Amino acid sequence: MCRTIVLTGTLLLGASVALAQNPREQVDKTQLAMKSNLTSAIALSDIVRDKKPYDQAAVDKALAELDDVAKRFPSLFPESIKGLKPTKGEYYTSDKAWTERADFEAHSATFVKAVGQAKAKIKDVNSLKAEFPELNKVCSGCHEKFRVKG
Repeated sequence: MCRTIVLTGTLLLGASVALAQNPREQVDKTQLAMKSNLTSAIALSDIVRDKKPYDQAAVDKALAELDDVAKRFPSLFPESIKGLKPTKGEYYTSDKAWTERADFEAHSATFVKAVGQAKAKIKDVNSLKAEFPELNKVCSGCHEKFRVKG
């Protein structure tokens, strides 16, 4: 009985280690999430700047994608990826995301709140034009402190 318990525990531990993402995979996953945010922001910006016509479905999709990433933000930047740079892309995460974690998480919470408010308020082109600058400001504010161009 004791051997069975030890063997089961060992197998479960081994499986969890095998399933755990390695840091390089996490960096790539984080990079994809940031690119998703960029794509969503560009979609909204193009409408705001009259490059594309207003399309509520496109706006809702962009806001939903921003919301999804915003809510996962702290988990996208675990300690295990500190100091790692993505294999592609010109930006990477500043060490401040970990050394100033409370501030990083506060920025993340502000972004979640801003996206939620935008989702509730944006119903037409005028409301998008009114809300997008603040949403973009909150997003960019995090970049100023926690993103490095390299």
